[in-house]
Amino acid sequence: MSSTKPRVFLEIAYDEAAQAYLRSLPPEHFMEATPQATQREITLESLAVVKAQCPGMHVFNELLVQYPYGEESTIRQVVPDNMVLRSKKPIEAVGSFNLPLQPVAPFWVLEYVSKNSKRKDYEDNFDRYEHELKVPYFLLFYPDNQDLTLYHHTGRKYVSVKPNEHGRHAIPEFELEVALLDGWVRYWFRGELVPLPADLVRALEEARRQTAEAKRQARKEKRRADALQRRVEEQSHRADEERQGRLAAEHELARLRAELEQMRTRQKESPA
Repeated sequence: MSSTKPRVFLEIAYDEAAQAYLRSLPPEHFMEATPQATQREITLESLAVVKAQCPGMHVFNELLVQYPYGEESTIRQVVPDNMVLRSKKPIEAVGSFNLPLQPVAPFWVLEYVSKNSKRKDYEDNFDRYEHELKVPYFLLFYPDNQDLTLYHHTGRKYVSVKPNEHGRHAIPEFELEVALLDGWVRYWFRGELVPLPADLVRALEEARRQTAEAKRQARKEKRRADALQRRVEEQSHRADEERQGRLAAEHELARLRAELEQMRTRQKESPA
């Protein structure tokens, strides 16, 4: 399709193509194996955390990508399991991502291939990502074989991204790394493992436990401090009483000594 056509005609053409594509899908396209679903869930949960710190990241799930190919009237289609874009502008894509109408092209696509599901022609998808769309990054994961490959486009073809010193594959544009952990593709952002909701819940529960323990300890310390304050006040009171008693005793002693001295003086002065 030519981008010189009025936008409204492009929108109509791509909407009709999307509907035709949907009608053409076989039933098995909608049957996803558990490993694929699990990895998709991990990816969406992880990238949601990263997206909160990367405003230019846009993440999509099973969104139809449509783009012009060859002859002017030809519209090609592909549906990645997940797709990530880089754009400071909003992405308005509802039923499909129509490339000529968008501010950016796909930046990263992710596919999860299970032997128990024949949803797509993954080899055909690979060819379209590499030669037609030239998507900069493509992650391909086989959960059954524990085989993960991250591809980076050189401008001519895909080459696999070698693991770094940590054994992870980097996507520097997002400060991201990917690697297998406990059988699944996990994500590291700025060097830290991105937590999953279960991790966040455990961390929250631990934080609550520590907060409760800190409050309990603070109450205990306050009780000890209050008791010590009472002891200090009692001891101070006793000390005041003792000090006042000493002063009274010293005053009485001084009075008696003075009286004794007066008596001796009178005795000396009286006639024998």
